[in-house]
Amino acid sequence: MAPGVESRTETTGTDSLETGSHDLPVSSDLESYLRSGWGDAESAEVRVLAPAELCAARRRRLSELLPGERLVIPAGRGARRGNGQEVRYRAASDHVYHAGYEAEGAVLVLDGESATLYLEPPSGREGLGFYNDTARGELWVGPRPALDEVAAALGLDVRPLSAFDEVGAPARVLRNGDPGVDAAFPTDDSFRDRELLAILSELRLVKDEWEIAQIEAAVGATVAGFEDVGRALAETTDERSVETVFATRARRDGNDVAFNPIAAGGAHATTLHWTRNDSPLRRGELLLLDAGVESRSLYAADLTRTYPVSGRFSEVQRRALELLNDAQDAALAAIGPGRPFRDFRHAIAAVMSEGLAELGISTDGGPEDLYRRFTICGPGHMLGLDVHDCGHARAAAYLDGVLRPGHVLTVEPGLYFQTNDTTIPEELRGTGLRVEDDVVVTQDGIRNLSEGLPRRAAEIEEWLAVLATP
Repeated sequence: MAPGVESRTETTGTDSLETGSHDLPVSSDLESYLRSGWGDAESAEVRVLAPAELCAARRRRLSELLPGERLVIPAGRGARRGNGQEVRYRAASDHVYHAGYEAEGAVLVLDGESATLYLEPPSGREGLGFYNDTARGELWVGPRPALDEVAAALGLDVRPLSAFDEVGAPARVLRNGDPGVDAAFPTDDSFRDRELLAILSELRLVKDEWEIAQIEAAVGATVAGFEDVGRALAETTDERSVETVFATRARRDGNDVAFNPIAAGGAHATTLHWTRNDSPLRRGELLLLDAGVESRSLYAADLTRTYPVSGRFSEVQRRALELLNDAQDAALAAIGPGRPFRDFRHAIAAVMSEGLAELGISTDGGPEDLYRRFTICGPGHMLGLDVHDCGHARAAAYLDGVLRPGHVLTVEPGLYFQTNDTTIPEELRGTGLRVEDDVVVTQDGIRNLSEGLPRRAAEIEEWLAVLATP
């Protein structure tokens, strides 16, 4: 059996401590009946995620960086919850980037100038797997395309996953996505595989024109989702409804949400990764919405806006939001080709330190120190196939590097005033705000992909009023 392939043929359990299968055993008469009387199956669609010529160029570039080496890049195995219920599958981004395809358990192998994709073939009717294998049987998970059709669409040598057993060591392996693949290539020295992981991230840092168009499409759908929320906000009473409105747009216009949306009302917005989204929205409080659509080609958007639940900001809310917007303007002005990645963070720090004092908060330690009590996280990251894209790149190429045309990043200053923080004015406690845009670095500056979504207080109030008008 190929590495990573799990057989789950249904049988009655014989272990007294296990209930066994929900299904009865298959008798010989039933087996004979099940295997007969089938016409030709209709072939499943080959869903190509990226142009074949782009993926071929990406594979060549990777092989040139590690000449003569065998590289194993699995798509990974799906997650499960609730005693075997499968989470909707999404392949590993490095696999998608180089294969242009998504299929659970697939493995891409680069060997010098050759590239082979190992895939689970259609079930066929030679055995009973199509009927009683809940993990791979086509009556359970749907039809798979013929391997020759996948090969023609991707411009790749495609072989059945069972043939992956023939791939031998030594190899560099993208690990921790498929336990079977990891077990097939045991190692006592993780450096070579960790280096492969870093190189894979670094290859994806600069986006080409096709990739930027995919991210722009994801941003466009995300803006539409924010408009849906704004339109519904006057009648919305809880965070869960906000999430539902946005997720509907994500599934309609994209593949899915790019991450679990944060729909945080009131003090929940001071929790950076509030994803429970299960509480009421109250007039007079703010709604922090951090959400993104994943495009059908699997590229992500990531935007945040802060809205008044009542449609109007209070004076202190307005002042805090405008401080964030001033910091956002300074950050955007500090981004450009040849600029250090950290420059926009320093620009935000300078504005924050001065502005917090105007809100009645002392940060005498300077712009690089005490202000971070109220911002907590870094104000931006790379964006692409992953929301936090290229996170395994070496610091010299990313955090300590310089920006280049084709880099796409989020810029997202925030202020998070905890309910029990006695160092701040009482009227600010329990208030969380964030502004986030997605920008692409160009030859002569930046292009803000989300600039059409209002972020200034007066603009937001007018925008909400217009959306609420029948």
